[in-house]
Amino acid sequence: MAIRLSRPRALVLCALPVLALFGTAAFAPLPFTVAQPGSTADVLGADKGKPVITIKGAPTRTTEGELRMTTILATSPTADVGIGDVVDSWFRADRAVMPRDSVYPTGDSEKEIERHNLKDMKESQNVAVDAALDYLDKKPGSVDITLNLADVGGPSAGLFFSLGIIDKLAGDGSGGDLTGGRTVAGTGTIEADGTVGAVGGVSLKTQAARRDGATVFLVPKAECKQAEAERPEGLRLIPVTTLKGAVSSLRALDQGGKVPSC
Repeated sequence: MAIRLSRPRALVLCALPVLALFGTAAFAPLPFTVAQPGSTADVLGADKGKPVITIKGAPTRTTEGELRMTTILATSPTADVGIGDVVDSWFRADRAVMPRDSVYPTGDSEKEIERHNLKDMKESQNVAVDAALDYLDKKPGSVDITLNLADVGGPSAGLFFSLGIIDKLAGDGSGGDLTGGRTVAGTGTIEADGTVGAVGGVSLKTQAARRDGATVFLVPKAECKQAEAERPEGLRLIPVTTLKGAVSSLRALDQGGKVPSC
């Protein structure tokens, strides 16, 4: 025998499974990572008492200004991220919610991830040296360059390592600094031929840059839209696709020339 329910009662009964689902989700960990602006480091300066860039076998310049590579800080791969964390982060400009698998490879332990990131950083440093020497028309091995940056992994500092080497060896090519005395920040991978690649978390990195005093941010051109969406006031975005283009833009900025923008 069929039972006819009143509309209010039917709605209540239909809503119960949905409420139960939300109730379960409120306490269950979700497959997300929450990220926020991380630290920045001046590649022209020192890190934990050691120069980030050490050059032997060639005269170097005393530089002014700063070239700050940027990072994001993400919850660990084993951290429990609940629906409350996700909802809160969606409403904050200084937080980003990303699928955990996009930040950490599935199945890797924290130690394995750390080793992987440090390996990527080491490879990125080697490529950054090659790219800088190629730009300066110097043969590999003619100059001994050591890069040191503790507790930072991944390849996203490649562009700034190359710019730092160029600034220390040649500056802007006219006796001045690449920075023009400014605090310039940014991000981007680098290939040996000088190609600049995209990275993640750009909108968070712009916030870290402005927090640490940067007024200029070099961003991979493909990520201009993302960087512009959360651009902090007082931070100028300059899109780059190559190491040569990045150097040219910094020169033009200091000399009052035409500088590309997002």
